[in-house]
Amino acid sequence: MRVRIDDPAGFGKVAVLLGGRSAEREISLMSGKAVLDGLLRSGVDAHAVDPAEGLTGALSSGGFDRVWIALHGRGGEDGSLQGLLEVLGMPFTGSGVLGCALTMDKLRTKQLLIGAGFSTPGYAVMADNGDFDQVIETVGLPLMVKPAAEGSSIGLTKVEHPEQMEAAWRLADRYRCAVFAEQWVHGPEYTAAILQGQAMPLIRIDAANSFYDYDAKYFSDDTGYVCPCGLPEDTEQQFRDLALAVFRAVGADGWGRVDFMLDGDGRPLIIEVNTVPGMTDHSLVPMAAQAAGIGFDELVWRILETSFSDGH
Repeated sequence: MRVRIDDPAGFGKVAVLLGGRSAEREISLMSGKAVLDGLLRSGVDAHAVDPAEGLTGALSSGGFDRVWIALHGRGGEDGSLQGLLEVLGMPFTGSGVLGCALTMDKLRTKQLLIGAGFSTPGYAVMADNGDFDQVIETVGLPLMVKPAAEGSSIGLTKVEHPEQMEAAWRLADRYRCAVFAEQWVHGPEYTAAILQGQAMPLIRIDAANSFYDYDAKYFSDDTGYVCPCGLPEDTEQQFRDLALAVFRAVGADGWGRVDFMLDGDGRPLIIEVNTVPGMTDHSLVPMAAQAAGIGFDELVWRILETSFSDGH
């Protein structure tokens, strides 16, 4: 549900958290700068704060009334920051501790969604670097090796031949979290942006590379984004409703994104849920908002409105 704020003064002094120390720092700086500029254009008293330069002191001494979280990855969207802000009594955008902590862990998100009756690609946990043959037997080739607690496609490897498994595992294991292999899905990829209890128009992603990797997400001009997505209207609405149900099932709130792919039978398989998606000029939530008639400055304003939510 939307809590409407019509006057920029109603937000008070706003800290835009950007940068941080995660593997996604580069993208967070880009997102945060875009958000900050959008808020300033709308007359909001907004200021950039980089947690890498100190956070608690900056928030406590800065006289801030609320926080716009533009931090991606660990330390920003894994629930730890949200817990700190709750202790400080400082309102913030987006999901609370539970939704962020759960969705940052792709493996446990997948396990919860399966338990709740949603479909996701088949998978196998890679406990160490000695179970490659069993993983291949369980999941099949090709497959994707993923670190469970990284975003922006960091640490992902598409494996097409058994001899590629060890290098893929070593890359993912570098991020010091659980590693799993996931079934490769050959169908089209879609994303549903969520804002204040509504799923916006779906976007179909046509990656020029073999998958929607880090470069394709943030820098490549060869990635295709199709919106309207080309699905029949009733099918798109069904998938938008599904995305909302998934978002709620994992305890997410306010705004975010649900990514899914279609298998050979046209069945949607949930890939992941993002509670602090990118806000760069290549990012999906601003594209979906534009298709819904919501410009970038209005979008960052409405996301700031989620700091008034009781969903935390």
